[in-house]
Amino acid sequence: MSTLILLRHGQSQWNLENRFTGWWDVGLTAQGVAEAQAAGRTMADAGIALDIAFTSVQSRAIKTLNLALGTMQQSWIPVIKDWHLNERHYGALTGLNKAETAAKHGEEQVRIWRRSFDVPPPPIEAGSPFDLSGDRRYAGITIPAAESLKDTIARVLPYFEARIAPELRAGKTVIIAAHGNSLRALVKHLSGISDADILHEEIPTGKPMIYDLDPDLKAISRRYL
Repeated sequence: MSTLILLRHGQSQWNLENRFTGWWDVGLTAQGVAEAQAAGRTMADAGIALDIAFTSVQSRAIKTLNLALGTMQQSWIPVIKDWHLNERHYGALTGLNKAETAAKHGEEQVRIWRRSFDVPPPPIEAGSPFDLSGDRRYAGITIPAAESLKDTIARVLPYFEARIAPELRAGKTVIIAAHGNSLRALVKHLSGISDADILHEEIPTGKPMIYDLDPDLKAISRRYL
């Protein structure tokens, strides 16, 4: 049996402001910092000894991981950062207030953009204030113009199988600090959740989710600490 811990980043400033964030880099709020530290205390109290960590290249996930590891006094473990674990790209919706967007385009249209499995939001335009083409962390990467959940799964799962699964099969205890949709991709895969049902899966910020996995990396149990 191996153990995988999924940790969504603590509350970000744009979570607080109810804005679409996606790939844009947004920091944690004071509450988000507290959530990350609380996650670390919870894992320490549960006696969790980590072997390796994975996270995205987005600051809110990285800081959440660092704060949790520091609280656990396990900052020394290896940490791998990779863009494949980034949040879903919200395209032209990036930066927009969700309530104002619903008022402009209608609740049903925004629901489709947010909650459908395979319909992406409108693509971001070149030259947008949220265009990341000049960001050094994405040098040599084809940045998506927008992503559906299906698109997000299509980049997260191959990375999981290639890089993270071998660590789990070696019996290591692994933590992934990432985002609502990249973690939802993993939950769908590990728990065998349907395309329709995964849309209703809500992953709270700063609350460790523990998977006990069999040798084939099928879920034996899943629980929150």
